[in-house]
Amino acid sequence: MSRPSNWLRTQRKPELAELAELVGLQDYQSLKKPELEIALDDHLRANQSSLSKDPRLEAFYDRLFAPSSPVKREIQGFNGTGSDGEMKPPRSTRTRRLTKAANEIQTGDDSSPDPPARKTALVARTPRSNLTFASSIPLPPSPAVVADAIDRRTAILRSKVGHAWENSGVTEKVYGVRELLSSVVSVEAIVLSIELLGVGIEILPLRHAFDVPAIDLLKTPSCPVSLPDLFLLLTSSFWSPFTLWISTSLLIPLVFAYFFNITLRAKTNHHMGTRARPSPEPQYLFDPLAFNIVKALVTWLVFAQGLRFGGWVGNETVARIQASVPGGYEGVLVGAGVGVLVSIYEAVLKK
Repeated sequence: MSRPSNWLRTQRKPELAELAELVGLQDYQSLKKPELEIALDDHLRANQSSLSKDPRLEAFYDRLFAPSSPVKREIQGFNGTGSDGEMKPPRSTRTRRLTKAANEIQTGDDSSPDPPARKTALVARTPRSNLTFASSIPLPPSPAVVADAIDRRTAILRSKVGHAWENSGVTEKVYGVRELLSSVVSVEAIVLSIELLGVGIEILPLRHAFDVPAIDLLKTPSCPVSLPDLFLLLTSSFWSPFTLWISTSLLIPLVFAYFFNITLRAKTNHHMGTRARPSPEPQYLFDPLAFNIVKALVTWLVFAQGLRFGGWVGNETVARIQASVPGGYEGVLVGAGVGVLVSIYEAVLKK
């Protein structure tokens, strides 16, 4: 195996790869640097006739034909003879290079139509190693590319969030709750629930039941647990206030709302102009307007005017309800007024 040229050994592997691509060397990608040097040296020697004219390989062939020692250089320098038969003095390699470059420049001056451009190309030539190094440096993306990437990521994130929101079914549940609460019945149920909560805390108070022990591992203290005193269900202390509240706020108003149902008359008048007269069906089984009016009147009579239903209701029971309902009996009157307004508003919208 021949030793590669010193010029090839001084080149880096990327430069050797470019040189192999230039001279048409096959299957050089898997070779290591020493193997690539030997393969290039053999290929350049074998194709000397066709590749020696390439100016990019001039350094290789100059060193290939240069004498290997000063003695041989001196002998080869005196081998030629001049026109007069005298021995020619030896010329150094630097002299030959300068002469050859001058001849090329002179030839270019005679034949090329653009001599300045050729001289500039010969004098100022960027080294191939610098081009390789510059091409290996990653350049930062432009602001337009960064903006496009951000827009794409934002669109993908917005699409995923939208699909997740639709699949969760939250929108349908919200619409269902809104439809359920958008009626006078829902308003009445909310008002009665607030009143029942206040009355329940008064007539069925919480009593201490047990303690949750402390957990040393979690460093949590003991926590007392209170539950409603269900034994009060067996006493009149619970049933007297509860009966008074449910009678004045629910039962008596429902009875009057059933018999004085204005929606029944409105439904009958709607069918008077038609030929077939089906059985009248009221919009509500209990008229909400009559319910709230009767509730307000009964509450005012019991809590403000002292109506006791012939002695069936005691002053102590009235006082307990007065203290337990949020806002007292005035709060009950406010709730009834809200029900009246909602009932009228709903009736106007349905006309």
